[in-house]
Amino acid sequence: MNAKTTSRSGEPPALPPDISTLDEVVRRLEYHGREVDGPWLGEIYGYAREQHGTQTRRSGEPYITHPLAVAYLLADLKFDQTCVAVALLHDVLEDTGVSKQGLADRFGTEIAELVDGVSKIGRHEYVRRDDAQAETFRKLILASARDLRVIMVKLVDRWHNMLTLSAMRKESQRRISRETLEIYSPIAHRLGISRVKRELEDLAFYHLYPHQFDELQAKVSEKIEAGKQARDVISVELGKALEGADLDGEISHRIKGYYSIYQKLRRQGVDISELYDYLAFRIIVPEVRDCYAVLGAVHQSWRPIPGKFKDYIAVPKPNLYQSLHTTVVGEHGEPFEVQIRTREMDAVAEEGIAAHWRYKEGRLEATSTDAGIVWLRQLLEWQQDVSDPRAFLQTLKIDLYPEEVYVFTPKGEILSFPRGATPLDFAYRVHTELGHHCSGARVSGRLVPLRTPLQSGDIVEILTNPNRRPSRDWLKIVATPRAKSKIRHWLNTQQKERAIEIGRTLIEKELRRYKQSLRRVSETPEFGQLLESEGLDGEDELLARVGFGKLGVQHVAQRLLTEQQLERESRPSRIRKVVDRLLPGNDDSVVVRGQGDLLAYLAKCCSPLPGDEIIGYVTRGRGVSVHAAECPNVRNLLYHPEREIEVAWARKDEGMYEIGLIIECADTPGMLARLTEAISKNEGNIRQFEATTSETGRAEIAMRVEVHNRRHLERVQRSLAGLRGVHDVRRRMEGGGEREHAS
Repeated sequence: MNAKTTSRSGEPPALPPDISTLDEVVRRLEYHGREVDGPWLGEIYGYAREQHGTQTRRSGEPYITHPLAVAYLLADLKFDQTCVAVALLHDVLEDTGVSKQGLADRFGTEIAELVDGVSKIGRHEYVRRDDAQAETFRKLILASARDLRVIMVKLVDRWHNMLTLSAMRKESQRRISRETLEIYSPIAHRLGISRVKRELEDLAFYHLYPHQFDELQAKVSEKIEAGKQARDVISVELGKALEGADLDGEISHRIKGYYSIYQKLRRQGVDISELYDYLAFRIIVPEVRDCYAVLGAVHQSWRPIPGKFKDYIAVPKPNLYQSLHTTVVGEHGEPFEVQIRTREMDAVAEEGIAAHWRYKEGRLEATSTDAGIVWLRQLLEWQQDVSDPRAFLQTLKIDLYPEEVYVFTPKGEILSFPRGATPLDFAYRVHTELGHHCSGARVSGRLVPLRTPLQSGDIVEILTNPNRRPSRDWLKIVATPRAKSKIRHWLNTQQKERAIEIGRTLIEKELRRYKQSLRRVSETPEFGQLLESEGLDGEDELLARVGFGKLGVQHVAQRLLTEQQLERESRPSRIRKVVDRLLPGNDDSVVVRGQGDLLAYLAKCCSPLPGDEIIGYVTRGRGVSVHAAECPNVRNLLYHPEREIEVAWARKDEGMYEIGLIIECADTPGMLARLTEAISKNEGNIRQFEATTSETGRAEIAMRVEVHNRRHLERVQRSLAGLRGVHDVRRRMEGGGEREHAS
């Protein structure tokens, strides 16, 4: 048994301080066991140097340093001397007077074709939705499908350009970095070349978001330094576990790429202090059967986290990545990831298609299982059926961005959506009115419900009905911001129109008590004074304010009528008399529209707060039950629509209201004290709490808290969500639903 422990930083070997000669490149080829024809490479290098002559890069360095560096990186990726030769010549066609035929006459057709394939993308900067650039990129992909070395030279060319990007203007840095993240990094990922992908992503991240990069790098460095002792202990313990099981293995650890960590933090909405799997331990074993034996040894030594085991050996990723992944809980409760694979799998994971391909006598050979060449050949087949280069590029992006969904209109236009989008999102993307009147959808010829998630390649046809209108339920169906905003705008417009009618009815009813009418009082000077004092544009704004409950009917009447007109008071309504006699003790924080002070109480299931949209429900013998509009019980309660009644918040807002909160946080010492302190500082009052913990180091705390209104609650939620270790803060709906995420 031999368990060897090493440390791997995750960063590729840095470029030599000064690659000024071909010797460094030749030594790298020899180091990886590649055949080298020194005089031939020397002739090619001399020719490239002669053609570039006195040309310099933006940094002021001689231009030849760039192709030399690209050649070195390709040699380090274990490509052959032909690929290195193309790297040395890759810019001569576009930057010097050399022709393709001249290059063929000097070094042969193969070299000329490969250099020409790289040059076609180099003559233009790729810009999305631009015909010329789409055609250029299409030609690069097609050339790469015939010979992988074309795309490899271009990827590494971009890698070195990113390494030296600081010499460019800031605007160019951002443009090139965005292009790198959108096109080149995904291609490297699809070809399985994780080393190049990681480098391209981190360099683009650095130039696009320098402040976030510096902050993340500093925090990761702190975690690495602080966790050095723990990592050493785990490495030793892993070695002991392998030794105890009589297994051979090489143990190492690798820091994940900064951009990968940044994306994970954004996706999970957590702070770097809460990210534990920034580092992965890797165990390399001789054979596949050893992988599963090592997995058993690891699980016997540490407790695995359910749902965190992935068998990519039995089910490889599309780019042929294979490994066993498991996350276990360490001695001090911090989880760490272990990756187990053979040496061949490790080579594929790092080098991807480059590990599958080999070059022999200038001819490219591949095995039938080579995922990279299958993908490139598939692109070659697609282009035969697609004459429009933009359509070809869209087809390519379907594969490059699996987290997005690309669907077709009936006319063949491609539209992209986030995963989880529905036909309703599609309808609003095409046209707002199409969305408003959407009554159904036919996806790839089949009628489907509007909430059906779209899949890449679907052909979507929208069915409409002129009588169909958006509903609030649609907000739960759509996934795109555009669709949500259009639906909300329509609902708000309709709600305002309804509020105007309600306001008109309420004011007319109130004025009739004093033998007046809205038409008559709207012509008085008092009406104009009321509009001016309330900052309203006209009569409709006043009516809407009353209908929404923002202005009281009695307040409006008192402002519009004279003292003599107000002397005649109306008698209390019969409903009011009965309710006051049977159920005294009305909650005066809400009023029932049109019924004066009819008894109303706040429902305990949702505990509505001033500022919430509310709905009243006439109960049998208990008055009006007031619910938050989003209460999960409202839909069940209102099975008798005639029992719904308009309610509004009273203007005064001095009371305290008890609501439920759910707080998900780390199970760490002092957490409860920080939570209570945050609530106290924001003038909240804890009435009750209950905490439950899990084996993963997380806790869930259910609280009953007193606050003044919705704004007060939101302030408390923001304060709690900002605490270190708090993952999520949400309002609890005890009737079966929760809402208002604050983190």
